[in-house]
Amino acid sequence: MAVSEGVATDTFDLFTGMVAGSSGETSALLIIFCGVYLIMRGMMDWRIPASVLLGASLTAGFLFLLNSEVYPDPLFMLFSGGLMLGAMFMASDMVASPVTPWGVILYGLLIGFLTIIIRIFGGLPEGVMYAILLGNAAAPLIESFTQPRIYGDKKREARS
Repeated sequence: MAVSEGVATDTFDLFTGMVAGSSGETSALLIIFCGVYLIMRGMMDWRIPASVLLGASLTAGFLFLLNSEVYPDPLFMLFSGGLMLGAMFMASDMVASPVTPWGVILYGLLIGFLTIIIRIFGGLPEGVMYAILLGNAAAPLIESFTQPRIYGDKKREARS
């Protein structure tokens, strides 16, 4: 049983979709099932949702360890709201996400971290969409840092 904003909710009910909510964000089990199907069909990179959920759970876990009476536990943060939906289907958009392996992981970790920060410290109860928009804006910068150097190419400082 997790408590957030004075409302007690069973984590298993959040996972199975036995709570009221917006369409597509109440059953984490169904969202995971559909995401695994897309991953198995090769239509989605598994590293993006995995790193979004990892970043969110690490951030929520750290805050929960700091003060468990103020901050909800990581499972509540993962299964409530649109985090699971955003991680599986919105953050994995091929147009706006990075393409390098390390870039994809950094992109997902950033989105997961920002989601929890916006949820807890921001004025918004959700924050997934804003975190994805900020991650999309940071994707070119992430790509520039994680782009591998062409074999035999010299560093930029050495060329001039």
